[in-house]
Amino acid sequence: MTHPLLWLFVGYLLGSIPFGLILTRLSGGGDIRSIGSGNIGATNVLRTGKKGVAAATLLLDAGKGALAVWLAARYGGEWAALAAAVGAFAGHVHPVWLKFRGGKGVATLLGISLGFSIWAALGFAAAWVGVALLTRISSVGGMAAGFAAAIVLGLVERPYAGLVVALLSLWVLFTHRANIARLRDGTEPKIGRSKPDSAG
Repeated sequence: MTHPLLWLFVGYLLGSIPFGLILTRLSGGGDIRSIGSGNIGATNVLRTGKKGVAAATLLLDAGKGALAVWLAARYGGEWAALAAAVGAFAGHVHPVWLKFRGGKGVATLLGISLGFSIWAALGFAAAWVGVALLTRISSVGGMAAGFAAAIVLGLVERPYAGLVVALLSLWVLFTHRANIARLRDGTEPKIGRSKPDSAG
């Protein structure tokens, strides 16, 4: 069995690929870090007006999380998959190529959940969309989704994966600290009025 620390590194490398930055530049949108919130995630890419590029960013950011977990589970086992999940998330949020300033991790956490269980990914997506529609605040859905996935992983007897996803969900809360401050102040934008930054 390959050592989990190796898969932590592999996961970090996969997670650190800044798809939002790459795709925005390739599509002629310039440097996404100079637009809107400066975030490299799909929500900020959407601010360029390129919906297809934003959708591709969302899929690829999720895909790199899923791929990291799947590869590690296949070739390294359970502990390797857990390490790769942490690495992929850390890579997205703090990519070495961008001076450790990356995205907020929601899409990548969706992919990580998928890597562990399709049921966890469905729970994640349902919570993300459901809470966002209920509150009409996108960032709240993004922050709640990981905890839903963690609960599902516990129900399908993946307790260690559930614990890791729960811990990464706490990390998502930290990356959303500006959103949380706006929620306290009552200034967080509602869906339809603007595009709050939550899917980075």
